[in-house]
Amino acid sequence: LIIASLTISAILVFFIVPLTIVFFIYLTNILLLIYQRNNELKEDPLSDVWNSVRKTIASFWDIYARIWHGYELHGVKNLPEGPGILVYYHGAIPIDYLYFLSRLFLWKKRLCLSVADHFVFRLPGLRLLLAVTGVIPGTREECLVALRNGYLVSISPGGVREALFSDESYQLMWGNRKGFAQVALEAKVPIIPMYTQNVREGYRMFKERRFFRQLYESTRLPFTPPYGGLPVKFRTYIGKPIPYDPNITAEELVEKVFKGKFLFSFQTKAAVQALISKHQTIPGSIWKALLERFDKRRK
Repeated sequence: LIIASLTISAILVFFIVPLTIVFFIYLTNILLLIYQRNNELKEDPLSDVWNSVRKTIASFWDIYARIWHGYELHGVKNLPEGPGILVYYHGAIPIDYLYFLSRLFLWKKRLCLSVADHFVFRLPGLRLLLAVTGVIPGTREECLVALRNGYLVSISPGGVREALFSDESYQLMWGNRKGFAQVALEAKVPIIPMYTQNVREGYRMFKERRFFRQLYESTRLPFTPPYGGLPVKFRTYIGKPIPYDPNITAEELVEKVFKGKFLFSFQTKAAVQALISKHQTIPGSIWKALLERFDKRRK
């Protein structure tokens, strides 16, 4: 009985926060549906008529971010006034990215459209929330239209694979993906790198097993559940933009983002790792990430 009780307690500790986040996400969608019905809204979900409810949603998640992760956002001045492509590292769950979207809207009244994996659109009951918050499938045509309409567009080249199989070493898992670079060149917009400190200490995946990797590669569905949810310190850093250069190829631009300017404008992969090491314990340490909540000197 004691062993069973301890096991159940451990499961609750490891999974209760991720499940709570899922609950809040679905609750947000329900509130949106109520708001839509009460106000008889039929306008485009991206139109300004939805801004009041967007502000309410953003305020809720920003409060959650402040309380649970002491969330900080640095480098907003590096975002262009016009369109651009944000490229970011994907944690086990992109809760840090949700925090970023919320604070960006509260601070700048800007809506950043988010490229999501196709499986996200198969999740039941989230259609309105995805539309109002600007989540798009991310085809080349959709991204180009969004950029030409002046939006920021964000993408994680590592995507679900990086979420599932990267770990506390913070390894980027981009593979050969360079579509975002081709879109940036065609739209003539800058690329802005972004990274959140301690995101892997907040939420983790179980160590990779060959079976789960093969299962993902064959189905493209995330069967491995995240665990954790400890109130570690989160800091999101927005790096300096990589400007449009008509003389650079997509391959060279990917290399420049990956090696040279993933964070802040360092010129080599080693320098990027050095910068990450400056902000991030490698391998990540949950204990140190928790202690950073009390470090008032670090900004």
